[in-house]
Amino acid sequence: MKRPSNYLMFIILLVLVVGCKDQPKKANLASGPQQIQKEGLKLLVGTFAEGNDQGIYQLDFNTETGELTNSQHVAKENKPGYLYLSKDGERVYSSNGTKPGSVSAFKWNKNKTALARVANHPSKGDGACYVGVSPDENLLAAANYSSGGIVLYPLDEKGDMVDAPQEIQHLGSGPHLNQNSAHAHCVQFSQNGKFLYAVDLGIDQILTYPINSERKLGKAEVGLHMDPGDGPRHLIFHPTENKVFIINELSSTVVSATVDEETGIFTNIDKKSTLPDDYQEPNACADIHISNNGRFLYASNRGHNSIAVYSISDSGDLKLLTIEPVQGDWPRNFTLSPDGKFLLVANQKSNNITVFKVDGQTGLLEFTGNEISISQPVCLKF
Repeated sequence: MKRPSNYLMFIILLVLVVGCKDQPKKANLASGPQQIQKEGLKLLVGTFAEGNDQGIYQLDFNTETGELTNSQHVAKENKPGYLYLSKDGERVYSSNGTKPGSVSAFKWNKNKTALARVANHPSKGDGACYVGVSPDENLLAAANYSSGGIVLYPLDEKGDMVDAPQEIQHLGSGPHLNQNSAHAHCVQFSQNGKFLYAVDLGIDQILTYPINSERKLGKAEVGLHMDPGDGPRHLIFHPTENKVFIINELSSTVVSATVDEETGIFTNIDKKSTLPDDYQEPNACADIHISNNGRFLYASNRGHNSIAVYSISDSGDLKLLTIEPVQGDWPRNFTLSPDGKFLLVANQKSNNITVFKVDGQTGLLEFTGNEISISQPVCLKF
């Protein structure tokens, strides 16, 4: 009788040992996805917050659920209305909408929990509202809305601004009440680095500046004449084709155009409204973005408080698919997550950031229910 008893004990011990070995594996499998979700992505937020709250914030973004958490005040700055993040993730640049305006450069600490301002230079105008950096990151440009000009700074090999800027003042006006003078609102470098585009709301023009071998801007040409009173604000390039899309603040429209890579000139393709036909209240368009695959276009309405969603045909024609409420007030800026699965909106007047899920097949938006409170958010950057 002993042998069967010993055999039984052996089986029991074997089961216990195997069971103990399996336990850590089960724990690891359970903790893996949770750890990924906890890490997620970091979102930088430029704000028009005042007093001790003014400056730049960093949030955690859950790439699985779209949840925003852990708001951290990482830099104090006065009206950092637009941000640019360097490709290596080490530097952040801001345009500061003050009078006079300025441009700041920040560098992360070792733990990437705070930004130290390492440089602050004049934007050579008032109300700097946009900052952009060239594809090879050796030039920085900023647009001054209030005074209506642009500035170009060389960047050294460390990404520091060299104090030898080139400033250019725009001249002119338009028929709208808000077009009494030039109002540069956006600067974008061409994808090939040959041109700098300046979007001027006050004079209804996209100006094309060639960049010479000495990293200076040559004489501007009108890259595109907008319709009188359009008030162009921002532009975005197609990810794979020679096309560009422009949002008009004053006429509440979006325009698609082709891009000549050699001359830098745009040619109109299409123009569509961002609003419902029966909407008669005030509205001011703000921001524009395109999906990673180039199939869908998004444009924000301040006043109607919505995102207009369009499909883009192969020829560049636009079809309005829907207009989605932003669950907030005054969507000055918005962004798509790097994987294109979420769209996040900075609602300046309601002091919140709202998160929408993006249908990859249809381009349509669905509010996730996720939002976070933050004082006057005006720029979002992953």
